[in-house]
Amino acid sequence: MSKKIGSEAVTRRALLRTAATVGAAALAAPALAQSAFDDLINAPRRGTWDDQFDAKAASRTAVNIASNNPVLGPSGPANMQQAIMDYQQIVSNGGWPDVNPGQAKLKIGVVDPSVQALRQRLMISGDLPRGAGISSAFDSYVDGAVKRFQARHGLPTDGVLGEFTVKALNISAQVRLQQLNTNLVRLQTFSGDLGRRHVMVNIPATYVEAVQDGQVVLRHPAIVGRLSRPTHPINSKIYEVILNPYWTAPRSIIEKDIVPLMRKDPTYLTRNNIRLIDGKGGEVAPESVDWNAPKAPNLMFRQDPGKNNAMASTKINFHNPNNEYMHDTPEQGLFNKLMRFDSSGCMRVQNVRDLIVWLLAETPNWPRQQIESVIASRVNTPIKLPVEVPVYIVYITAWSAKDGVVQFRDDIYEMDGNQELALQTTAGMEKPVGAAADDDLLPR
Repeated sequence: MSKKIGSEAVTRRALLRTAATVGAAALAAPALAQSAFDDLINAPRRGTWDDQFDAKAASRTAVNIASNNPVLGPSGPANMQQAIMDYQQIVSNGGWPDVNPGQAKLKIGVVDPSVQALRQRLMISGDLPRGAGISSAFDSYVDGAVKRFQARHGLPTDGVLGEFTVKALNISAQVRLQQLNTNLVRLQTFSGDLGRRHVMVNIPATYVEAVQDGQVVLRHPAIVGRLSRPTHPINSKIYEVILNPYWTAPRSIIEKDIVPLMRKDPTYLTRNNIRLIDGKGGEVAPESVDWNAPKAPNLMFRQDPGKNNAMASTKINFHNPNNEYMHDTPEQGLFNKLMRFDSSGCMRVQNVRDLIVWLLAETPNWPRQQIESVIASRVNTPIKLPVEVPVYIVYITAWSAKDGVVQFRDDIYEMDGNQELALQTTAGMEKPVGAAADDDLLPR
């Protein structure tokens, strides 16, 4: 699907702060708060900032970039076409200047000549009100505008011009216009009726949305496939939720990882509650197996449900030919990464129990209390959904919802046709030579 980027390059996740502050990954705002916010931003005293094309539904603070407006749906292409028209105007006016901070670390309180170009750049893209003026001071207005820009691009909203914020700022308006046009075609595929209730996974944005009656009701950070083992875009339906799932080790993990681990530590399987099952369904004692044999034993390696299960509390199944699914994880710290492209194609979902409650909301006898009770029991419990819920796993690197805020993400799988849009974010993210393809699920 794509070529690897050299691992010797500096990785984005090694330099940037955690994704906990990424405004674009925040949950949708409650209705009352949103109403109060709408009253605030529509006030006449906001002045000429309302003229900026992508500032009509957000203030200078990055937390307001996230909204409950879904990306997909009938209004998606029209919103993108408006953004394209605005970017065409920017391009015809000469685009925006490059920002070259030199040796200065631009952050609030700094005075440096390069801030003038930064101010101009942020004004043109609608992140900074023109009334803030052009000066060399990195003041609170510039700080807020930088944070807003960072949120729109999926960057940590720290207000500091680090390496990748500068790279994103210096992608030309022409390249961004091309990116919008590329993604317009993708959005047009999803301009019909997507269902009253549906789930969307946006791979480049690494998040999952639950949409009901045209509004985003839940938004979850997710971990998706890495460059060498990408998550596959697909339109499908969620048909089953499994509480306390078993995990069955793929043959690749058995051969490349578990057998070598058993040679070093014969207690590995027992410590991780992994049982050996033969072809008749009988359990085989680990000590009866010759772990130094040339071939791995022809047995099923199945991990019991529990806290250290590779899928933790939950598995969400949808129809697909790639054996991919959504699931919980015992390694919650992984969600603190900015670059969450670490899996072998399956999607780990943060706070997945909230999503489960929503998925089962119209399934009789499965309120949250019952779900939590079953999870606490550690009993494997499959639940078929009486009405399957559509799920759309998409690759959208640029979009504009009805709030008018234009968002961009890195082209992590290099599908947009411009190497510049990848921003080298995948550098160094490949598994080391000899690692199992699915070892992201391997219990340690």
